[in-house]
Amino acid sequence: MNHCTIDRAMTDRKLLGAALGDLSTWANWLTILKAAFALPLSDAEVEAFKTLAGGRKAPAERVQELWAVAGRRGGKSRMAALLSVYLACFFIYRKLLAPGEVGHVIIVSPTKAQSRAIRDYCEGFLTASPILKKQIVEIGKDVIKLRGGIEIAVHTGSFRSVRGRTVLAAILDEVAFLRDESSALPDKELVRAILPSLATTGGMLIGISSPYRRIGVLAERHRDHYGRDSADILVVQAPTLALNPTINRSVIDRATADDPESARSEWEAEFRSDLSSYLDDALIDGAIVYNRPNELPPRDGVKYVAFVDASAGRHDHFTLCIGHQGTDRFIADVVRGRAPPCDPKTVAAEFAALAKDYRCSKIIGDAYAGEWVAGAFSDAGMTYERSKLSRSELYIEALPHFARSVVEIPNHQRLIRELRLLERRTHRSGKDSIDHPSNGSDDYSNVLAGAMYLAISKTDFDYMSCAFLNAENWRGKGQPPFLNHSTQLN
Repeated sequence: MNHCTIDRAMTDRKLLGAALGDLSTWANWLTILKAAFALPLSDAEVEAFKTLAGGRKAPAERVQELWAVAGRRGGKSRMAALLSVYLACFFIYRKLLAPGEVGHVIIVSPTKAQSRAIRDYCEGFLTASPILKKQIVEIGKDVIKLRGGIEIAVHTGSFRSVRGRTVLAAILDEVAFLRDESSALPDKELVRAILPSLATTGGMLIGISSPYRRIGVLAERHRDHYGRDSADILVVQAPTLALNPTINRSVIDRATADDPESARSEWEAEFRSDLSSYLDDALIDGAIVYNRPNELPPRDGVKYVAFVDASAGRHDHFTLCIGHQGTDRFIADVVRGRAPPCDPKTVAAEFAALAKDYRCSKIIGDAYAGEWVAGAFSDAGMTYERSKLSRSELYIEALPHFARSVVEIPNHQRLIRELRLLERRTHRSGKDSIDHPSNGSDDYSNVLAGAMYLAISKTDFDYMSCAFLNAENWRGKGQPPFLNHSTQLN
């Protein structure tokens, strides 16, 4: 199909406009896309663009990257689909593709449900147009094949799924919420995987997402490029009502009254100020010992502790950490877990036997474990007690030890991923809590924090004679690393 500008395609009722409905409600999206493709803007559009783009000038050439930080219900998924269809249908790619080669316009979403929804929107744009539907060769569950060897393909969150493909354009839907079980930074890994292919084809990278906390690609692009003139990268930020004026204002007002921080993120498109990383990468990296085995054998004369996060074997991992307090640091000797599905009684017996190898007389577990856990360990000949501290309290206790670089952990990938993703939330009361992100997990990081607390509090003043922990050296400089928050120097 011959090239057609994005504004014409959106406004033509025989093209993309056939599925858009009332075009006046899409006015600011139209302005954003016209600017991204370096099309002339009207005086009113120039003013609107300055508001959306932080005061910067409109690009003089089509940008290589477009990042839209948008409020909830702002039409993000429909725009992702519209752009996918536009980039697949209105550009000539014959010179880029070898005979038999397939060019991909890829859409990546955090979940299968979101991916399918965008695929359905793509199908809707194509079939609603009497012209575009002629481009359809085949419609599949995750792929729409078009004439000319072009495919629109939807993927769920993994950077591995896009490698080895000829990528003509990439649209990242809700990129701030991407999750991958094997990576703490799936959005960064995804962009790193896509950019080399886009550099070859000259294709666009487009990220459209509500904001979350100030980490990841979306936050970095916003930090570095929002409000700044750039020939290659355009970042816009728009609250829900700027992109979808049909939303009832009272819905947003009620959400704001209920939870102001959440509402600012979801509806006003502001990055959350009440969320931060529990640990920065430098603190985590400083704790990892790369040249040690994942599990250290038990040693004579060492007092070990064991902490478990039990699972019923259906969803979460059943995890265990065995560790001890050395002369100058806490050492996680064993970090082990069993993935679901598993028989929890069998795992309890395995972990009980392992704890006995390390001369542990009891195992402490998560405060929220069910009554069956104590019975399962009792059947295996091991005493089980519930932790006196909650999961969040254990993380708070562990924080100063990471900060003082007195923690040693193995290069355990799932543990490290969980540590990097833990979130510190400041509530309106001023109190902090620490937890995994929505749809995340902390099975391994939880047992690490639990074992650390047990080992350090168990030593009490056993190590006061060590120069590193001498109270005189620490007086006036904060608390010694082995003291918890409720203990003070006299």
